[in-house]
Amino acid sequence: MAVDGNWNLTMSTPMGERKASLSIKASGGTLTGTQGADGNSTEIFEGTVSGDNVAWKVSITNPMPLTLAFTGAVSGDSMSGEMGIGPMGSFPFTGTRA
Repeated sequence: MAVDGNWNLTMSTPMGERKASLSIKASGGTLTGTQGADGNSTEIFEGTVSGDNVAWKVSITNPMPLTLAFTGAVSGDSMSGEMGIGPMGSFPFTGTRA
């Protein structure tokens, strides 16, 4: 699949730009993998893939406990979309293949 692999993400947040790494693999309509930032790594969950469209969630504890919901699209070696942070709204993210 075109989405499989390692990605470097940049998320625009109220606290400025945040960087993360993403390692994903598609199987059928399911997306699995891990996302890491600030020396921590966690499994993604509720991951889906449909064509070039991807979506997944990740729970973080730093800077506070939150569930981040990503929805985006892959185009070649780039990815872009929105990251939902619950009551704080949605913010753009971009990714490049690592």
